[in-house]
Amino acid sequence: MIAGRLCSHVAKLLLEGARVAIINSENIMISGSRESIIKEYREFLEIASINNPKFGPFHPRRPDTIITKMVRGMLPKTKSSGKVAFSRLRVYLGVPNELRSLSKTQFEDARIRRSSSYYTSVGELGRMVGWHE
Repeated sequence: MIAGRLCSHVAKLLLEGARVAIINSENIMISGSRESIIKEYREFLEIASINNPKFGPFHPRRPDTIITKMVRGMLPKTKSSGKVAFSRLRVYLGVPNELRSLSKTQFEDARIRRSSSYYTSVGELGRMVGWHE
């Protein structure tokens, strides 16, 4: 699945009132060249507070938190509907036991159509920027 398209579908479902659980977040793909994605994310990680960096901003390195922040960016931040919708989201590394028996939904337009060399997985991005499994 392509990360941006998946997250936009998930954000829409959350705003409609559905509970959504994203599984195997480390296998979700980001489109583009591997080098440029990693370079841009490392530049993003350098953003810090001038006064005291320990107060933030804090940037995710784990695949599940990267996907969580992607979805959060597609929800309304100041409205209560966005906050309530965000509370209905769960993102997992792998597949938890309680979700194995449930039906899984895939979005057709979020499927990968090009060769795998055009994509980078969120797990690979996380490993390149400091995630330790």
